[in-house]
Amino acid sequence: MARRAEELGYDSLWTFQRLLSDVDGHIGEMYRSVHDPLIALAYAAALTNRIRLSVAVVNLPFVSPTLLAKQTATIDILCGGRLDVGLGLGWADDEYTASGATKHRVGRRAEEYIAVLKTLWTDDVVQHDGEFYHIPRTRMEPKPVQKPHPPILLGGTAAPALRRAGRLADGWVSSSRADLVNIGASVDVVKSAAAEAGRDPASLRFICRGSVRVRDADGAGVAGAAGSDRPPLMGTLEEIRADFDVLAGRGITELFVDLNFDPQIGSPDADPADSLRRADEALTTLAPTV
Repeated sequence: MARRAEELGYDSLWTFQRLLSDVDGHIGEMYRSVHDPLIALAYAAALTNRIRLSVAVVNLPFVSPTLLAKQTATIDILCGGRLDVGLGLGWADDEYTASGATKHRVGRRAEEYIAVLKTLWTDDVVQHDGEFYHIPRTRMEPKPVQKPHPPILLGGTAAPALRRAGRLADGWVSSSRADLVNIGASVDVVKSAAAEAGRDPASLRFICRGSVRVRDADGAGVAGAAGSDRPPLMGTLEEIRADFDVLAGRGITELFVDLNFDPQIGSPDADPADSLRRADEALTTLAPTV
């Protein structure tokens, strides 16, 4: 699929993180069987030559900034400078507990975490003594290929998270549960925060996780499909493709197609051959070169 996406002219490949899934399955089938996102991107680096490799997102409370800096610098070298680093705060209590993480002052921790990442990626000699993280006077080599560092994309839906993206990141990436009808309001919050911080809002990237659900033309399985209230990115492949332009009009600069959130495809109980067939059909029909 990675090779095929590159051949078809796609600009990026995306992975996501889920450490654990609940026993009762109430958080969703799409989270039940998930590979590590960074290891998957390292594998994709060996299979591709041009396409960007991106993660949406690594939940930063679950791993130290020093370890993540090393992992991402390595991937950026392996892929020749094609990595996008998406970061989030996580939301699953089970994962927080199992990782030994805390939600206490998580926003402040995130801001310091980002600063530490940039320091490790860019400074010849690294030293940091902050409120949450401490690094003795040391070096971290080798550095990433991209200068000054790989792009940082922040997730989040709450206003503080959106403003943080505008102040500190190279862009914002939406969640799988984003309200795509009103996503322009989130884009505006990010842009406003960027302007207030003296940054150029036009330089930021706005990425939509396109939770696509392909359905027949009769609208079977799509709430509201028979009328004008068809949910964005649900319907026929032709309707979904038309939605891309609508989202661009709401400020989205990039969209990636994510079939994992369609239970007919992403559930571990779905038929693998049928899932692959449907994924290939979507990959081909929605390709930017078509």
